[in-house]
Amino acid sequence: MSERRPLIGVTTQSLQAVEGIPAAFPASWVMNRMYLDALVRAGAAPVLLPLLADQPQVMRSLYDRLDGLLLPGGVDIEPATFGEARHALLRHTDPPRDVVELQLARWALEDGMPVLGLCRGLQILNIAAGGTLFQDVQAQRFGSHKHDYEPPDHTRDFLAHEVELVTGSRLHALAGAASAPVNSMHHQGIQRLGSGLAATAHAPDGLIEAIEAEGEAFAVAVQWHPESLEPHDEVSRALFREFVAAAEGR
Repeated sequence: MSERRPLIGVTTQSLQAVEGIPAAFPASWVMNRMYLDALVRAGAAPVLLPLLADQPQVMRSLYDRLDGLLLPGGVDIEPATFGEARHALLRHTDPPRDVVELQLARWALEDGMPVLGLCRGLQILNIAAGGTLFQDVQAQRFGSHKHDYEPPDHTRDFLAHEVELVTGSRLHALAGAASAPVNSMHHQGIQRLGSGLAATAHAPDGLIEAIEAEGEAFAVAVQWHPESLEPHDEVSRALFREFVAAAEGR
């Protein structure tokens, strides 16, 4: 008998939103396989979700088949999604991805489907709950440190800083410690926290680095990239395992 693994939907990104990909290139949807590898090692069966932004009924049909939702990292989010004009330092965006991910995130929060947000995924979950973002943390948030330790200047597993974990949070329980070292590859970040969310980790400069939904349902998001740390970091592995276990329990 075949093993029944929980089905985890992983959203994709328009290839044309990636820097250096010409608009004339055939339309494609892509995603870094490190997310999928981490999910497989945690016991899940991951599936990539298309960005059918103009077909919400199809997206709902796909969503209804899932046991869990992973919102991965990627390009910047259009500020129109949280009611702001574009800042001069806004980078590449992917509007169809914004539409699809925000709808999926709202469904997951409403239904109690287990959801894990990573980097951009944290920002999507926050907007889905009515929050807002700094379009560029260093430019818009007084006293902010550098947060974009990205390739090629740094490896994806470069530990840029520590985060302080809030006592009583899922992350604190997973880490078994008051703090944890993390990588950092973002320049956007949470400005106003969304409704029904709690901040559960902070960077040394006070920026929110993790959020969890209030209540029993598993809805956790982190501003760092645990998929890049998971091969050699037990806390990252534990995060994926707990997410997959919640999806299995559903």
